[in-house]
Amino acid sequence: MPGLIARNDMNARVLDDEISRLDDVRAYDGVRTRRVLAFIIDYCIVALLTIPFAILVFFLGILTLGLGWMLFSILVPAVAILYIWNTLGSTDQATTGMKMMGIRLDRLDGTRIDGLTAVVHSVLFWAGNVILTPLVLLVSLFADRKRTLHDLLLGTVVSRSDR
Repeated sequence: MPGLIARNDMNARVLDDEISRLDDVRAYDGVRTRRVLAFIIDYCIVALLTIPFAILVFFLGILTLGLGWMLFSILVPAVAILYIWNTLGSTDQATTGMKMMGIRLDRLDGTRIDGLTAVVHSVLFWAGNVILTPLVLLVSLFADRKRTLHDLLLGTVVSRSDR
């Protein structure tokens, strides 16, 4: 039992450090600008990743006498979801664009972002933009920690990874 107690104390210390990092105001300096730039980088990457899959769907369509070409309608969202699942849902908790901009997605309770939460975060972002236009991003001007609407709904926050 003593090993179990020591292990729980170590986990509690790590969790306390993570929560205190998120309470530091410096962790949110320039986050909005970095988020926009990371978004642009990420969707350039998604566009480039779509090209080989589009070639694959093209040849699949030839083999299936045109039936495979129906996959073109879901190609970009499918590639984007796979990209988000594998990057934002990884141990880094950041997409490639977010890593380049020095930001990461964190949960307020200190637990790790999993792939499903990452995909839901992205889907809520797009759904919010379709319904409310980009005005949904104005929430970050008034919310604590510069959180957007989908951050508020999921209990997440984007913070600087270098601070």
